[in-house]
Amino acid sequence: MKKDKSSISKAKSYKEIGDFWDSHDLSDYWDKGKEVEMDIDIESEIFLYAVEKSISEKLQEIAHKRGISADTLLNLWLQEKISYTKKITF
Repeated sequence: MKKDKSSISKAKSYKEIGDFWDSHDLSDYWDKGKEVEMDIDIESEIFLYAVEKSISEKLQEIAHKRGISADTLLNLWLQEKISYTKKITF
């Protein structure tokens, strides 16, 4: 994270920023933000899969400790598993 970037949260890391916004409402800080322009190109599709509740809870706990979303962690783990499985011949 660049040190010259200002932040409403005054956080020193992306995890601290995430923790801040997990417990604060953007509407309380709307007037302190800056208007920005950006181009977003979303190419991915979302597919939903059933996951046992206990697995989902553990996934969320681990992801929170790592400062990432459960979706991101799950996708990373699945990519690793698929990559590993491709190396094995059945």
